[in-house]
Amino acid sequence: MPSPSHCKPYLAFDFGAESGRAVLARLQAGILTIEEVHRFRNEPVEYGGSLHWDAPRLWIEVRKALSCVEHVELAGIGVDAWGVDYALLGESGELLQNPYHYRDARTQGVMEGAFRKVPREEIYRATGIQFMPINTLYQLIAAQRDTPTIVAAAKQLLTIPDLFNFWLTGNAVCEFTNATTTQMVDPIRRTWATDLMKALGLRPELPAPIVEPGTVIGTLRSSLVQNSSLAAAPVIAPACHDTGSAVASITARDGTAFLSSGTWSLIGTELDAPIVNPQALKLNFTNEGGVNGTTRLLKNVMGLWMLQGCRNCWSARGQSSDYRELVDSATGAAAFAHFVDPDDESFLRAADMPAAIDEFCRKTHQPVPATEGAYVRCVLESLALKYRLVLGNLEQLCGKRIEQIRVIGGGSKNRLLNQFTADATGRRVLAGPAEATALGNVAIQILATGEASSLQEVRAMVDRSFPTEVFEPLDTDKWQRHTERFEQYCEIMYA
Repeated sequence: MPSPSHCKPYLAFDFGAESGRAVLARLQAGILTIEEVHRFRNEPVEYGGSLHWDAPRLWIEVRKALSCVEHVELAGIGVDAWGVDYALLGESGELLQNPYHYRDARTQGVMEGAFRKVPREEIYRATGIQFMPINTLYQLIAAQRDTPTIVAAAKQLLTIPDLFNFWLTGNAVCEFTNATTTQMVDPIRRTWATDLMKALGLRPELPAPIVEPGTVIGTLRSSLVQNSSLAAAPVIAPACHDTGSAVASITARDGTAFLSSGTWSLIGTELDAPIVNPQALKLNFTNEGGVNGTTRLLKNVMGLWMLQGCRNCWSARGQSSDYRELVDSATGAAAFAHFVDPDDESFLRAADMPAAIDEFCRKTHQPVPATEGAYVRCVLESLALKYRLVLGNLEQLCGKRIEQIRVIGGGSKNRLLNQFTADATGRRVLAGPAEATALGNVAIQILATGEASSLQEVRAMVDRSFPTEVFEPLDTDKWQRHTERFEQYCEIMYA
C-alpha cells in the first residue's frame, strides 16, 4: 500500500547569493522530476554605509511561490539557503533589522580581536570550523560593537533559512547543518558552544534551539493558506545549509570528494565523525554538520564569485555579459599566463574585480591580463589549481587517496572549468547534477515523510534521475609544471 503522501509533490525553496527559486519535485516509480515554479532575484541593498539582504522582499517572493502552488496538495515544504548570516528577532518575533550581508566590511579585523580573548586553537577545538572573517561569530562581535542597542533588544537569533521557516510556521528553531556555519556549535555534542560564546562576551541564550535535518518544524501558518490545498503541508527542515543539501543528494565519501561549485566552491568529503586536530587547524579545514549524523570535512574557496565580479564590471561598461560567451573566450586565451590566489582577501569584497586581479598580478610580478578571455582563463585556471592544493590537504587529513571528484551545483555546467579541474588534479571528474541543492532538499523531505528508508535509497533515486557527465584528466604534466609557481604566488600574498 502506498503511504498517504505517495505521489504528492514536494516544494523546495532554494536561496542563493544571486537568486532564489521554488522547485516542485515529484517522485514516481523511483524517479525524481523537478519543475521550477518561481524564480526571483536576490540583490543586496546598501544603506547607512552597510550592506544588507532584503529579507522582506525575499518573503514577498516566498508568498508568490506559495500562490503558484495553492491548488496543490504538498507532501512537504523545505527551505535551504547560504550560511553564516543571521536575523535578530524582537520580543514579538519582529525582525529588528535587515540581516547584514557577509560581504559587509564591518568584520574586518574582528577575528584578530577575538583571538586576544580566546586563542585561535581554543575556538577551533570548540567548533572545528575554519576561520573566515565572515563567520557569524565575528559578525556578532562586530554587531555588539557597532549596534549594541539592537543586539540588547534581540530575543532570538536565527540563521537565514531558519528565519523563513519561522515566518512559514511561527516556530523558531535553528537547523543543525546551517547552525554549524556560525562557528558557534560544538561538532561532537551537536549543541551550541555556550562556553565559547560566554568567553567572547556573546549571549549564549540568543540562538534558537538546534534541530536535526529531517525535523518537521510545523505546518504553514493559517494566514498563509486561507483554505487552500496547502493547509496541511508540513514544513520540514532539510539540510538548511545549501551545501549540506547539495551533498545530501550524492555519495561523496570513501575516496570520492565533492566540489559544490557556485559563488563559492566547497571541496570536501563526507565522514562519520569530525576531524578536529592540530593538522586540521593548520590547514584551516571546516567540519560542517551533515545529514543523518554525518560531517562534511571541507574547505571554502572563493569560487565563481570572481567570474561574476568580472562580468558585473564589464556589463556596467556595456561589454560582454553572457557567461557562455565569456567562457568560450577563455578557450582562445593563452594558457598559464596569469595566476591569482582566489582566497586572497582582496577578492572578497572587490567592487572592481578585473582591477583587483590586475593588482594581484602586479604584486606577484606577473603581466596583467589584456582581454576578457585572459581574465576568465586566469580565474578558471587559478580555481583548478586551488582545488588541486585543497585536495592534497584533504587527502592528508583523511589518510586516504581521493580517486574522483563529484562536481555539483550551477558551476557543474561550466565544462571548461570541469576539464581544467580534471587536468589540474589528475582525477576523474563527474559533473552533475546542477540542481543538487534542490534535489538534496527534497531528498531529506522524502526521508522525513517515510517515502524512502535510508539516505542511500534517496541518493540512488537522484543518481537514476540525473545522470552525470564524465571528464577524464588530460595534459596533467603541463599543469604539474605550473603548480609550484601558482603555490608560490599564494605564499607571497599570505606572507
